[in-house]
Amino acid sequence: MAAPSAPSLTIDALRRRIANGQYAPIYLLHGTEGFFIDSLMKDFERIVPDDMREFCLYVLYGSQTEPGAVMDLCMSVPMMAERQVVILKEAQSMRADQLERFVRYAQQPSQSTILVICSRGADCKSKKLVDAVRRHGVVFQTPRIYDSNLPTFAQSIVESRGMRAGSKAVSMLCEFIGSDLSRMYNEVGKLADILGRGAEITPESIERNIGYSKDFNVFELIDSIATRDTAKTWRIISYFESNPKAAPLPLLLGSLYGLFANIMIAVYTPDRSPANMKKALGTANMFEVNRVLRAMQLYNPFQTIEIIDAIRRTDAMSKGNGSRQQPVALLRDLTYRIFTASGRLPV
Repeated sequence: MAAPSAPSLTIDALRRRIANGQYAPIYLLHGTEGFFIDSLMKDFERIVPDDMREFCLYVLYGSQTEPGAVMDLCMSVPMMAERQVVILKEAQSMRADQLERFVRYAQQPSQSTILVICSRGADCKSKKLVDAVRRHGVVFQTPRIYDSNLPTFAQSIVESRGMRAGSKAVSMLCEFIGSDLSRMYNEVGKLADILGRGAEITPESIERNIGYSKDFNVFELIDSIATRDTAKTWRIISYFESNPKAAPLPLLLGSLYGLFANIMIAVYTPDRSPANMKKALGTANMFEVNRVLRAMQLYNPFQTIEIIDAIRRTDAMSKGNGSRQQPVALLRDLTYRIFTASGRLPV
């Protein structure tokens, strides 16, 4: 019997269904975040025992396969097994009319085959296929990764490896790795191998084992500016001058803008309880909430507006609009403007 599809189906719920043997005859996995698709494909591959994979597990590629060949394989009888698994990777390389050929199969799929169609991209090319699979199988669209929910995904990856991490360590992982969840999973896996299952990932362990210096990175620069620690800020900028690849200016400007934009949000949020601030700032990370609340005490609203204007001007100059200065010179000038902002509105 087909496992019912649901718009709110999460990757964890889908993985539990697979682990519990609640299989649908056809799945469509699509979306922009390849990490989730790759992770689920491994779960489907594990359905077939190792000694039967040569006979009952087929992995095909959309750029090298015709829809008819895939469907013929799906309709064949599994050899010496109750079911077979057919995985069609890179279905996004097929044209819409090719994908629509699977609609008829999706309406009457073989009950002895699990067909998994994987299509990377914002939307599947064929809405008809999406509708047909949703009626007779399972459609899973990968969630989009925004900066606001990245810490949540990072925390879930840490927990999936049987480890723990505090808010600051999670923030460091996010600042260092960004939204590349595949790399996040690999780096956390490296820490799990080194520290052992059940251990806590600390800022020190990240610095020691991933090669990320917590004293000289974007995260610590933003933190030092948020706390108005001028000495540490200039020390970090001097390090960036010697190591320009350690912190690209666009990344720095984006992080700085995020800090001061959040300060303005906090200013106009009457209820500053932890739960309400998380909602207002669009983050599940309490460390980020506390950093913004502390910074709000050090930068008044008029200073914050002036600083945001300076960040926007620096961004324009970094793209050649009115300046030919090197990135580190622009960063030094911007930092000086941040620390000396008088709160006088730009005219």
